[in-house]
Amino acid sequence: MIYHSFQDLQLSSLGFGTMRLPLLENGSIDMVELDRMVDTAIASGVNYFDTALPYHEGNSETAIGKSLSRYPRESWYLADKFPGHQNVPGVTPLDPEEVFETQLKKCGVDYFDFYLLHNVNENSMRYYCKPENGCVEYFLKQKANGRIRHLGFSCHAAPDALKEFLSMYGKEMEFCQIQLNYVDWTLQDARRKCEILKDAGLPVWVMEPVRGGRLAAFDAEIEEKLRSYRPDESVPAWAFRWLQTVPKPTMILSGMSNLQQMEDNIRTFSEEEPLNEKELELIREVSGSIARLIPCTGCRYCCAGCPMGLDIPYLLSMANDMAIHRSFNVVMRYSAIEEGKRADACIGCGQCAHACPQKIRVPEELAKFAEMMKQQKSWEEICRERAEAAAKMKENNN
Repeated sequence: MIYHSFQDLQLSSLGFGTMRLPLLENGSIDMVELDRMVDTAIASGVNYFDTALPYHEGNSETAIGKSLSRYPRESWYLADKFPGHQNVPGVTPLDPEEVFETQLKKCGVDYFDFYLLHNVNENSMRYYCKPENGCVEYFLKQKANGRIRHLGFSCHAAPDALKEFLSMYGKEMEFCQIQLNYVDWTLQDARRKCEILKDAGLPVWVMEPVRGGRLAAFDAEIEEKLRSYRPDESVPAWAFRWLQTVPKPTMILSGMSNLQQMEDNIRTFSEEEPLNEKELELIREVSGSIARLIPCTGCRYCCAGCPMGLDIPYLLSMANDMAIHRSFNVVMRYSAIEEGKRADACIGCGQCAHACPQKIRVPEELAKFAEMMKQQKSWEEICRERAEAAAKMKENNN
């Protein structure tokens, strides 16, 4: 197992993310399979386990805590998160103290080795960045009391919003977890995020290294080409090898769902085998073939003449994101854009298309994206549903 230093700790480069645990036919977590996965992980040197309140409708924390309790507490590190991103208008705000105490109890621990502000983004910053809410201050107090050993945050925000959050709380944070893979290196401008975090002196934790499985399987032609370069490597391994080559983060979380995935990832992380230049070029080809993406380069020539003042490159980047994988993270980011600045505000005047060096039919693309977003549940609806599910679970537990 590859290990990376974090302060005075040695962390396994591979972390076990528990958002996609094995399930039984009735939809409950398969504890027998989970125990086998945890046994294999620990026997192979994995020592970092990550959970969160929303995972598996609140059951992930209990499941991983129970499985890990079979081993000495000092032999593993557990990370949990406060879901402040679910505090939206119309939903009763989550209380940091109530959530934190419940999480400790569910996980069966007295402290968390790592604790994160969950999903800092353009929307949730309206909650996290208001000192009067007392959220960050509460968790800093828990850290001072030894109930949190290391405090950080996960982030789906655009680079500028990330910088804004760091300007307020960067000195209090010890690490940052971002969505990072060879597609989002450019699609979500993860490269710039890595640069911002490096300048801030914060190590990078990786989530979605295979983009929810999208980078774990391709059509036969692409997979055969990958095998011709590395016959003994699995398709998902290429995503991890890319991370070992380019950004080189401290922690890479993988949301594994069965023992086979665990064993394959452990083989990959037994040693570093970074990609060479030809292999990196192949990965760039694969990335470009995943979806027919809008070829926006972000030059912003289109913005100067837009009568509605739309941030067209940002909207097109979200349209590309949704083309690859319809994610609630895009819904969340889109909801943070003020009314009148979203894709449906385009009046179709065509000035943007005339100014575009890439000859993109911008009004058409914005119209398609606007229609796509109309078909999605709003972020407020998603949060209300989660709040209702959490309240029902709490009632059943009582």
